[in-house]
Amino acid sequence: MLLLNLATIRTPHERFDEVYSPTVFAGPDDRAAFAVTAPVTFGFDLFKDKDRFRLAGRVQTTLEMPCSRCLEAFSWTVDESFDLRFQPRSADQADPEREIEEDDFSTAFYDDDTIDLGDLMREQFYLSMPMKPLCTEACRGLCTQCGTNLNRTPCDCEHGWEDPRFAALKALRHGNQENQ
Repeated sequence: MLLLNLATIRTPHERFDEVYSPTVFAGPDDRAAFAVTAPVTFGFDLFKDKDRFRLAGRVQTTLEMPCSRCLEAFSWTVDESFDLRFQPRSADQADPEREIEEDDFSTAFYDDDTIDLGDLMREQFYLSMPMKPLCTEACRGLCTQCGTNLNRTPCDCEHGWEDPRFAALKALRHGNQENQ
């Protein structure tokens, strides 16, 4: 775990810069979604206001993830900036009737005077990923019948599909054509 001990922060502003090895992020949780393949450059300014902290910075690396059409791995560059506010969990007065405000989306909570920087970086990785990861916009995907990667080789499968719900209408149409 990459923990930031907030009890050691004494000044109102500090700068943190670090480069982490990809092996630090080789956990089982992210393996299905992505793998970190390049060193992670992580830097941020920390602003302290009593027990509240603001972290504003940037995370950069390269991820490898499967294409959602052909399942081939491809590289995705991460260059995400963030600006997050942290306050102690005890300050979270959850009022179910309170309306959500814009600041609520950039506010997180910490426990025991620590912020998990690993979680913060993983969150930025996930936020940078496209909803439907594609190796290329022109990716042809896999054949639905034989599973061939259509980007590499064509297949000889019949790709016609008829909706069985329209079978009765089709029979009516063919019946009318035969009667004419």
